[in-house]
Amino acid sequence: MSIDLNNPDSLTLDAVRQMIAAAQDGVHNQLRVSRDGRAWISSDAVGGVDIGGLLFRLETWAAGSGCVGPVAASDAVWVTQIYNALRDNWANPTTDYVDVY
Repeated sequence: MSIDLNNPDSLTLDAVRQMIAAAQDGVHNQLRVSRDGRAWISSDAVGGVDIGGLLFRLETWAAGSGCVGPVAASDAVWVTQIYNALRDNWANPTTDYVDVY
């Protein structure tokens, strides 16, 4: 699942919740935002791997950390933090690696 940040109506708490819920906690994950405005949670490329075309990325969430999946998606504070990180950094991030949110 991805969120089109170019469409202001697409970035909602519910969309972030669904994106978090759809990711698998058993593998490393990283929320990434492409220069063209697509936000998604990647489990294929994390950390500093394959970062060409990214506007910014959040820190890598380690497998089993509880940052993604249905339980994480039910945590309103966590969902709001991720929502705010997306909102505050799109489209002019202060850095390409966001680890405080």
